[in-house]
Amino acid sequence: MKKKFSLVLFLSFCILFILGSSFTTNHQAATPEYYQLSIYHFKNDAQLATTSAYLKNVYLPALHKNGLSNIGVFSSIDNDTSSDKKMYMLVPFASLQKFESFANMLSAGTLLKNDTSAYGTAAYNNAPYVRMENIILKAFKDMLHLQKPSLAAPLAERVYELRSYEAPTEKLYRQKVKMFNDGGEVGLFNRLQFNAVFYAEVLSGSHMPNLMYMTTFDNKISRDEHWKNFGNDSVWKRISVMPEYLNTVSKADIFFLRPTDYSDF
Repeated sequence: MKKKFSLVLFLSFCILFILGSSFTTNHQAATPEYYQLSIYHFKNDAQLATTSAYLKNVYLPALHKNGLSNIGVFSSIDNDTSSDKKMYMLVPFASLQKFESFANMLSAGTLLKNDTSAYGTAAYNNAPYVRMENIILKAFKDMLHLQKPSLAAPLAERVYELRSYEAPTEKLYRQKVKMFNDGGEVGLFNRLQFNAVFYAEVLSGSHMPNLMYMTTFDNKISRDEHWKNFGNDSVWKRISVMPEYLNTVSKADIFFLRPTDYSDF
C-alpha cells in the first residue's frame, strides 16, 4: 500500500511538473520582443566606413558576447548616390528589462571596454556620423518574435524592405495596428511568403504615432512580384476598403536595405 501511495505521489508530481513547464513555456512564448532600431546618417563614405568597421569589429561582437543574437545590420541600397547615406542596426530584446540592462551597461562603460577604434576615439570635429536615431519598438501580437528570413540569393542581390507608417491620430493608429493583427494583414503577408522579419509598434521615436515592419526578398524582381500579388489578393481588396481601416495612414516611408556581410541575417 505504501509503495502504491508513493507511486501515485510520484506520478502526480510528474504531471504537475509537466503542466508547470508547459505553462512557463507558453507564457514565455506569448511575451512580445522589443527592438531597438538605430539609424546612422553620414555625409560621406569615410564616415560610413568608420562606423561600419566599428559595428563589425567592436559593437556587434560585444553584443554577441553579452548574449544578444539575431542582430541585423543593413546599408541603404542607394548609399552610392544619396547625399544622406544611412546604416541601420536592429537589436531584439526579450523584454524591456533586458533592454534597460543593456542600456545601463552601455552608459556605464561596461559593455565596451578599451575601445580604441576610430569611431570610439573620434574627435568633435571628425565625428563618425552626422546624426544617429534610436527607435524603440514592441512586436505585434500576431508576430511576437523576430524571424530570420530564408533567402537563397547572394547578399548583394537581396532586398530588405523597411516600411514606416504614420497615422493622423492615435485612434486611427490603433485601427491600423488592428488591421495588421485582427484584420488579417499579417496573415496575408505570411500566406504570400513575404519573409517578414518583424512587425512592431513604435513606442518611442521622432515620428508618432507610428508602426514599422520589414519584409525580405531574393531580389528586386521577386519584391515587385510579391507586391503585385498582394495588391491583387482578394483579402487585401476586402480589408483595404473596410470603413474601420480607411484613412489610417497619413504618411508611408519605404526604405530599401541590403544586409552587410557581418549581419546576423
